[in-house]
Amino acid sequence: MAEVVLSHVSKSFGAARAVRDVSLTIPDGAFVVLLGPTGAGKTTTLRLIAGLERPDSGDIAIGGASVVQDMPAQRDVAMVFQQYSLYPHLSVRDNLAFPLRSPVINMAEPDIAKRVQAVADALRIGHKLDNKATALSGGEMQRVSIGRALVRQPRIYLMDEPLSSLDAKLRADLRVELKRIHAELGATFLYVTHDQIEAMTMATHVGVLDRGGLVQFGTPRQIYVDPVSTYVASRLGQPRITLLPAGTFGPGAPAGATQMGLRPEHIVIGEGQPATVRRVERLGDQTRLHLRLGPHEIVTLADPHTPLATGDSIAIRPQTPLWFDASGTRIQG
Repeated sequence: MAEVVLSHVSKSFGAARAVRDVSLTIPDGAFVVLLGPTGAGKTTTLRLIAGLERPDSGDIAIGGASVVQDMPAQRDVAMVFQQYSLYPHLSVRDNLAFPLRSPVINMAEPDIAKRVQAVADALRIGHKLDNKATALSGGEMQRVSIGRALVRQPRIYLMDEPLSSLDAKLRADLRVELKRIHAELGATFLYVTHDQIEAMTMATHVGVLDRGGLVQFGTPRQIYVDPVSTYVASRLGQPRITLLPAGTFGPGAPAGATQMGLRPEHIVIGEGQPATVRRVERLGDQTRLHLRLGPHEIVTLADPHTPLATGDSIAIRPQTPLWFDASGTRIQG
């Protein structure tokens, strides 16, 4: 495994700047998630590290050595794509073994058999090794796709939204599997997604991208609790943070603040200003309340067994909210 360092990396496609002056350190053994919407620069950053794109400026180092001039095969990285990219005419065993039989690796067949079996067992598809790839379910095919990266034991694993085409249960199952595999291997993972649940549950570090730029990097907890802007604050958290004018609940905003951000834990129910319950969403382990406070909509959480119903009136007040200026930049309150 190896540390990966991007230093002032930029990449444009014509007039479109896909990556803007990104400096980022992916620690050895970390599980780093790049988070952002479509067009934020996540996949381009991944492809730059893999060598599938070359930066217009800046440097990329793996294990302390620049790889900008290296071909993809020389970088010793493995990439998992959103689509499975399996060989349909081959068995699961041969799909997993394929990278190890390449001229670059050229591993002996007995060693290939041992490694394929170990990876298949780790991914819980050992009983499928003799099946054709076309005979697998979507979740099993994605496990094989991930397994083809794992067998190589590269310096870093690059994953481009590998779970986004799966159903909710399979995504949840494979999130657990990937985190377990990461812990067992002590490997370095760089994972791209727009899904905040994947970022919160799997990452040791999250990098939030916006229009090609890295706007914040830290642990999931740091990003959630101490966001640098409204953009970052809106990337993590369910329900999403509610943004209101700074004076909604009266005076008390710090100098320069024009907006307050309220997460569910920032809202005290039972005292303060009156709000009307517009909708109650009962989700089993939690209940979401959709409230109207004057002209403003607020979403918060209540006890799963709350008797509140649409049309009820409750009192709410803020507690240690987040403050932002007119540009959306965080102000410490």
